Amino acid sequence: MTAALPALVLRRRQDRRLRTGHPWVFSNEVDTARTPLTQFRPGDWVNLSTQGGRLLGTAYVNPNTLIAARLVSRKPDRPLDRACIKERVERALSLRDRLYARPYYRLVYAESDGLPGLVIDRHGEVLVAQTGTQGMERLRGDIAAAVNECLEPRSLVFRNDAPARTIEGLAQYVETVIGDPPGSIQIDENGARFEIDPLGGQKSGWFYDHRDNRARLARYVRDARVLDVFSYAGGFGIQAALAGAAAVVCVDSSAAACELAIRNAELNDLSDRIRVCRDDAFEVLKSFLAGGEHFDVVVLDPPAFARRRKDVKAALEAYTRLNRYAMQVLNSGGILASASCSSHVDAERFQEALRAAARAAGRELQILERGHQAPDHPVHPALPESDYLKFVIGRVVMNRDW
Repeated sequence: MTAALPALVLRRRQDRRLRTGHPWVFSNEVDTARTPLTQFRPGDWVNLSTQGGRLLGTAYVNPNTLIAARLVSRKPDRPLDRACIKERVERALSLRDRLYARPYYRLVYAESDGLPGLVIDRHGEVLVAQTGTQGMERLRGDIAAAVNECLEPRSLVFRNDAPARTIEGLAQYVETVIGDPPGSIQIDENGARFEIDPLGGQKSGWFYDHRDNRARLARYVRDARVLDVFSYAGGFGIQAALAGAAAVVCVDSSAAACELAIRNAELNDLSDRIRVCRDDAFEVLKSFLAGGEHFDVVVLDPPAFARRRKDVKAALEAYTRLNRYAMQVLNSGGILASASCSSHVDAERFQEALRAAARAAGRELQILERGHQAPDHPVHPALPESDYLKFVIGRVVMNRDW
């Protein structure tokens, strides 16, 4: 039987990575003499083919990006439609139902859930979706219909305002396609309550990937003075206060984030123990150091310093400098909880940055625990980019012999 979809032929021996399970095809792997990428429109469906004509599966393409094709099925002629999207959302939902008693989590995590280019966060009855590729953008109607059939949410919002969309040639916008979402909603996490903004907050309004790391930190904060840097809406700081921290300082450069953190402290009856400070992370750490102000626990959860591979060197320098300042404002024996969400910075390089920071600060670092993204962000075993979050809890002590 003749294949219904046009072929995208790979260059000789460029199928080996795909056969190991990797779902991406890069533009330099395509035999553009036989199948010019320019013949396709962004989001078109193709059958991936070897030089010898062996079909490898179904993918959608973008001829204008480095990632030229993303595989959605290992069988040919299987483009995503509403029924297929619904089946994959239901499969993703079954995992989250097993993990969580309440509906606050990442519902769909792109390639790891078989829907490359799509992320959906569930905040109770409000769903926030992001389509990051041309292929998924063209399926917005089917995505909305499939999600509505699965969950019948109060509202579904497409938060397609991420700057990274420009790489795919996509416009930035926010659009409500189901219902009328409220300006703010409440979620709960590890026994804490948080008000979030699904329409105007960062990303989808919350960062569920650190859920387990915030719980992991609880054992280290009793009676401690805690500094939560890049605090956003107070996720780490508020949960630290609920776990028994004596005082918490939350720092973020965003006025909107600081306002959310203040409201969330009030929501959890913690206003007497939480102070919110709007400031640059590096500058506030330097000012604490200059003023001789010290803490028992410092949390660092910066944004991705390396969004591209060419940014890695600068990112490592930033991680080293940031963690050096944090170690210097810690009391001896204090706890550093440090994160990196840069997928291009692997765990080994991140640990090396922490080692370099300790050396520069004249401190000894003992790594006590390593954390990871929560299981509602499952890792695709053939896609290292899906395994992006590093989290280290360490004890920092003065090195008297330095």
